[in-house]
Amino acid sequence: MALLAVEALPQVPVGGVDQCQHRPLGRSSRGKSRSLTRVQAMNQEARMSKPPLHDWDLAPKAAIELQKHLASGVELEDRLDTVRHIAGVDIGFEAGGEITRAAVVVLAWPPSGSGEFEVVEQVVHREPTRMPYIPGLLSFREVPAALAAFDELSTTPQLVMVDGQGIAHLRRFGVASHLGLWLDLPTIGIAKSRLCGRHAEPGNERGDWVPLVHNDETIGAVLRSRAQVNPVFVSPGHRLCLSSALEWVVACLGRTKLPEPTRLADRLASQKASQKGFDGPRGRSGSP
Repeated sequence: MALLAVEALPQVPVGGVDQCQHRPLGRSSRGKSRSLTRVQAMNQEARMSKPPLHDWDLAPKAAIELQKHLASGVELEDRLDTVRHIAGVDIGFEAGGEITRAAVVVLAWPPSGSGEFEVVEQVVHREPTRMPYIPGLLSFREVPAALAAFDELSTTPQLVMVDGQGIAHLRRFGVASHLGLWLDLPTIGIAKSRLCGRHAEPGNERGDWVPLVHNDETIGAVLRSRAQVNPVFVSPGHRLCLSSALEWVVACLGRTKLPEPTRLADRLASQKASQKGFDGPRGRSGSP
């Protein structure tokens, strides 16, 4: 399937949602920036005004049951504000996995006329890793550090792209869904590998895609984001349908297989602890 046919997704329920309330990509003027301390305080106040979804200190069995419960709160129809900023999120680890490093890069939308994205802000947060590596429970290992990184932002994004799974997960609750539900922001999962489901091989051209299906349910799309290169696995995380998630991912593609928000976050997260992040007019490193 070619991307031009993105609206013609197979009529297989996506996470139990039969129709997508889709709207075109927003292209609005950029709002005025606010002071760092004021917006950080607003972010933290907004987080504190909402009761936490749950405790993070859980045994694996309890975490699995919690995933099943929280998955029912994931929204798979578009509830998207006018997009001015898009955040990319990637998680890295240091000290043999004992330290979790969350990188968030915020880009202005739309890109410039040449297709270049402006890096508005970048944050790196480090904290002790809370849970060992357990397949299917990565969000309990990664999301706490990502939430702390979002608290340090001076810019509030309207859309978040996460290096990881959305609903393309055994319990329909990957890291992008977990983060989106906690932040109450639209999120998309873009993964380099498949966690579950089956699919045909997409065509070899950029924009070709096929559905990713698990238990007779379409849970994502296998997208050829660059010609003749291994595909990526796209799934909605929260507050977006699959066709919108695909459209946004393709709109943010640059010269590599990853959309620019997650590519830049991946690059930032992969840097050594001694580095301060890539050069940028407004880039900065967060917690030491």
